[in-house]
Amino acid sequence: MIYIMKKIKKNKRLVAISLLCFFAVAGFYAQNSKALTAPDIELHTLDNQRFNLKQLRGKVVLINFWATNCASCLKEIPHLKTWHQDYHAQGLDIIAVNMFYDRPNHVVQAVKNFALPYKIVLDLKQHIAKAFGDVQFTPTTFLIDTQGNIVFHHTGLLNADKMNTLIKQHLPTP
Repeated sequence: MIYIMKKIKKNKRLVAISLLCFFAVAGFYAQNSKALTAPDIELHTLDNQRFNLKQLRGKVVLINFWATNCASCLKEIPHLKTWHQDYHAQGLDIIAVNMFYDRPNHVVQAVKNFALPYKIVLDLKQHIAKAFGDVQFTPTTFLIDTQGNIVFHHTGLLNADKMNTLIKQHLPTP
């Protein structure tokens, strides 16, 4: 009987500690449930455009971290090109950020081979990847709404239909 009473007391402590942890975490998320704002970083494209991400407020921005040796990244290119063609005039900007390990001459060749119409940025010093939460894997995609909030984040091959729907939902209304 004493053994059972000790077990019950021990379990009560575990339950109490678990509940305290649960409410502490829940309180943290309740206070921090605001949308994450995209970092205000300067970007420099292959064609020598310089701009801050904050300058794109009012547009929907799709940031895609990729590498020329990433099969999934290359598989996404036709979708990115289609979205650029279909939605750029309506307020979508696509920025493809190459990972630090991707050789610049490989990137330039891929841009030519695939006729990429959207902005291409090299992240040789990893400052963009770090600003977006230390991106390590490709493809990693972020969708930023017109107010500069990150509304979608995904690592891995995108579901093209889902992404298309998200883009259309967040485009500015004329």
